[in-house]
Amino acid sequence: MKKGFLLFLLIVFTISAFSAVRLKDIAYFRGARDNQLFGIGVVTGLNGTGDSGKVTSELLTNMMKNLNINLQNSFSTKNSAVVFVFADIPAFYKEGMKLDVVVTAAGDSKSLEGGFLIQTPLYGADGQVYAVAQGSVLTGGAEVSTTANLQKRNKVSGVIPQGAIVENEIHSSIVSNNTVTVLLRNPDITTAARTALSINAQFGQKLAKAVDPSSIRIKIPDVFSDDLISFLALIEEVEIDPDSKAKIVINEKTGTIVFGGKVKVADFTINYGNFVISVDNGKVGDNEATIYNLVNALKAAGATPQDVIAIIQNLSAAGYLYADLVVM
Repeated sequence: MKKGFLLFLLIVFTISAFSAVRLKDIAYFRGARDNQLFGIGVVTGLNGTGDSGKVTSELLTNMMKNLNINLQNSFSTKNSAVVFVFADIPAFYKEGMKLDVVVTAAGDSKSLEGGFLIQTPLYGADGQVYAVAQGSVLTGGAEVSTTANLQKRNKVSGVIPQGAIVENEIHSSIVSNNTVTVLLRNPDITTAARTALSINAQFGQKLAKAVDPSSIRIKIPDVFSDDLISFLALIEEVEIDPDSKAKIVINEKTGTIVFGGKVKVADFTINYGNFVISVDNGKVGDNEATIYNLVNALKAAGATPQDVIAIIQNLSAAGYLYADLVVM
């Protein structure tokens, strides 16, 4: 490969037969969703890398007053920083369970390294407190400067693994009118229809109906009226043959192209540099006119990653590519 050529990585998986996936791997039950939590707190124990403004001092002074500690003068230090605190609480989390926490500097703090988050309430969108966070902030491993390709780690944000304790459960309900609804993570009409058919075949009766491209409504059988969890577990294990639109993703910075093996192209002829490429599906024979075969042919002819990307983009613009093109 000549100097300056972008890295071109093509990994091909050949599968003799399609392997179906479990429903739980491509969908979830309506009502069983995460909720975002947010809070504002103070990280202390910093080695002079905290905020320089007055906001942190005022917060610390107020904290002291809440503890019935009256200071003659305002609390002033650069060893503390105001931070935003974030966490996601999954559905059905109970009191006492723990959550991972993300902490980011809100002011002009230079670093949160080595800091400790003071007990901080975390609020839901309804303004209620659902968890309380506290603990040592981790900003990453040791600084790496020997490799130019690695970015310097961000010291004004960090994580506290298992740093929040759930104080109040967010109540979730997945049953409505004796039915549950499955939501596909990637809505698709064909996949929704196949999901309903697979569920009905699994139970030998018509329980499921595809309502729209993302949701499948399922009636709960009488035999599972007092054992919902077992029924949901059986639903999750139903195997589905998911469908998806043909798509090609191109990253021009790295020269990477990602595509499915069956992305097809129409008949075309293109002149590009030293290449003259012609595809006639009527004369292809066993070699189907797909992007996979086209890319292999171009590589064999000496095309660079830039050449391949440019040709694919031109084919898409001309309407000869039967796939969505996403350029990053």
